[in-house]
Amino acid sequence: MTRVRSGLDVLLTRLPTLLNGRRVGLLCHQASVTRELTHAVDAILRLRGVRLTALFAPEHGLAGAAQDHARVGSTTDRATGLPVWSLYDRRLGPSPAMLSGLDTLVVDLQDVGSRYYTFVWTTVLCLVACARARIPVVVLDRPNPLGGLAMEGNLPDPRFASFVGLYPLPARHGMTIAELAAYLNETHQIGCALTRVPMEGWRRAMSWEETGLPWVAPSPNMPTPDTARVYPGGCLIEGTNLSEGRGTTRPFELVGAPFLDAQGLARALTRRGLPGVTFRAAAFEPAFHKYRQALCQGVQVHVTDTARFKPFATYLALIIEGRRQAPRHFRWRRPPYEFERKRWPIDLLCGGDAIRRAIEGDVALARLERSWRTDLSRFARQRRPHLLYR
Repeated sequence: MTRVRSGLDVLLTRLPTLLNGRRVGLLCHQASVTRELTHAVDAILRLRGVRLTALFAPEHGLAGAAQDHARVGSTTDRATGLPVWSLYDRRLGPSPAMLSGLDTLVVDLQDVGSRYYTFVWTTVLCLVACARARIPVVVLDRPNPLGGLAMEGNLPDPRFASFVGLYPLPARHGMTIAELAAYLNETHQIGCALTRVPMEGWRRAMSWEETGLPWVAPSPNMPTPDTARVYPGGCLIEGTNLSEGRGTTRPFELVGAPFLDAQGLARALTRRGLPGVTFRAAAFEPAFHKYRQALCQGVQVHVTDTARFKPFATYLALIIEGRRQAPRHFRWRRPPYEFERKRWPIDLLCGGDAIRRAIEGDVALARLERSWRTDLSRFARQRRPHLLYR
């Protein structure tokens, strides 16, 4: 097995003087750990000549305990006494006061390779704020659990920009967080002084399991790499009144509602012959979130071939079949959603209203998939100069 070293590990062993003489702020969460599970806060505190002066927390907080959409307030870290500035509130990015006194902001966040996951957008808003304050940013890279080859989904309409898609990216973009930082910094002329610390040993075709790195859930409902594999499609269920399995042990893999017929839904999805996936009729009772303690009928999505599996198309098919089976009960979720109070959540997730309107108009899924091929080809060309790994 190849021994992959994260950007944090590389910083500590190969570049320990990179932050010498600097007053450092650190944007991190519970998954910001070394191979030996030492947290980034503890590791950077041990670096000679470095003064760690502030911590910054993304959605779910520094400890990753807060559930989805829960506001997280700023606080003080009990272990170190450092201020912890929350970047998941109305502001979303750091204020000048939060950055005051810093020489460098270090970002160490485990992303999951999907446009909707908010850690990328928190990073981008830090780039914007640091560019204005003339504070350099260092991004410590980590693996994309979905690998770095496959891409899927449409490129969003900028008019539908939100915290689940501030700038146009495919639902599955195939980039690491450091690659994304450089790509967005340049293509959107943010102008931040950016340094990337690449991983060692990572290859674009790698699965998470092949990295040998420990998996620490980067958010409460991302318990395993299996969850990350379905998430580029599974998150779309948030835009409906179907349960995405929050409140169960298999979030985003389990999908259902009290008004669905599990056996019928599994049969309808199986007839579609979608690649790399099998659907099992399932029943579940969420302990919290949608349909709390109510019996839901639906399916569990079992990925059988990660190379062929298309999560975005698969979950669009699931929405189509769920809506078709229960037209009197199926609903699109209403706003607010991720600090947006007017637009439909499904439109924010899809980056426009075209996909929702296509579903409502019974447009074939194959036609939808064809519609974003040109955009994906263009994105593949645009991202190429910013890729760190071949």
